[in-house]
Amino acid sequence: MRAIFESGFYYIYLLFIIGLGIYLIIKNNNRLFGVALAILGFGDAWHLIPRAIGLYTKTLDAPGETLAMWLGIGKLVTSITMTIFYVLLYLFIYQRVAKRRNQNLDICVAVLFISRVALCAFPQNEWLTNGNSLLWGTLRNIPFILLGALVVYLSYKHFKEIKFLKWLWLLIILSFGFYLPVVFLAAQYNWVGMLMLPKTMCYMVIGIFGLLDVKKVYQK
Repeated sequence: MRAIFESGFYYIYLLFIIGLGIYLIIKNNNRLFGVALAILGFGDAWHLIPRAIGLYTKTLDAPGETLAMWLGIGKLVTSITMTIFYVLLYLFIYQRVAKRRNQNLDICVAVLFISRVALCAFPQNEWLTNGNSLLWGTLRNIPFILLGALVVYLSYKHFKEIKFLKWLWLLIILSFGFYLPVVFLAAQYNWVGMLMLPKTMCYMVIGIFGLLDVKKVYQK
């Protein structure tokens, strides 16, 4: 039952978020937000599809060498694409409110992005064996958390008066709240991986709010 429910939800999420991203790109209402969603979805697919396979084959808790490798690679790809997603959200905030970006913040975002990617590139992360080093899990997520905090602050600051986007900051906080326990506790407690479900729901709501906002702006 868990395999059907959880993996089914992952497929629905991936089809929804990628489809919505492509729709926004094609419609040209807001290509930047559409690209952000599409990248997020394609990146998450690398992690969620191997996870769904593990659920169906009942090998997720004790994966073989091949599945462990794909789970690890999936986590690596997702780590990079989620970071790109937040960089694009940073750009989207200023685009949406039509304000000039702060050069110092641009440098800060670039440094955090490069730091995140560089830390993910270290072999000590043991991606190919789906390792769960607490030390490296912490190190590579420090710049990611700081980037997320910056996007939370800017979205709260600039979107206060925008009907659908004014809750973006809260959805981002919730997504991190569900994501971080998976990073730090999933190796010890397998059930923690279920927190991926509400995390992906936060992203779906972000996508819906973005779509509603784009339609509102487009109609005007």
